[in-house]
Amino acid sequence: MQNRLSLVAHHGLDRLAAREHAWLERLNGVRLPDWEVGLLRLASRLGDGVFWYALMLALIAWNGWDALPAVLHMITAGLVGTFIYKWLKGATERPRPYQACPSICCLTAPLDRFSFPSGHTLHAVVFSAVVTAYYPALGWLVWPFTALVALSRLVLGLHYVSDVLVGALLGGTIAALSLAL
Repeated sequence: MQNRLSLVAHHGLDRLAAREHAWLERLNGVRLPDWEVGLLRLASRLGDGVFWYALMLALIAWNGWDALPAVLHMITAGLVGTFIYKWLKGATERPRPYQACPSICCLTAPLDRFSFPSGHTLHAVVFSAVVTAYYPALGWLVWPFTALVALSRLVLGLHYVSDVLVGALLGGTIAALSLAL
């Protein structure tokens, strides 16, 4: 069953990737000024978890134990997101854009081997949705950062547009379901 799913996923994702290469060649940051690439690398690195862990600690520092429900909700939703994206990456084994298209440059080291879906985008959407449900005033900070993380994955050559869109959709779904519960 796993092999069949992997074969079907490979075929569909390969066809989609062929269509996305032209977009990614235009988005790839090799033509951007160094400071813009540096900003996107920083957003990507902070999106590895550093920004979100710092935010959770800041919430506890500012609000004490009152922040614990929000922080625990973020951690739980994040763990669900990790399980889902790791399973999908293993099931689909989609190569990263720079691996499949020689004209796309990888501008920062990836955290793992496969591309689909974008775990950075998934987690950024999950964490942003959950934290703004508890602290709406933080929307000005987390949503622009989420957009920057998503953009960084494309420009740095690490993900396809479809990886980022599916990551955002999964993140939004996980957050909505967890908030409904």
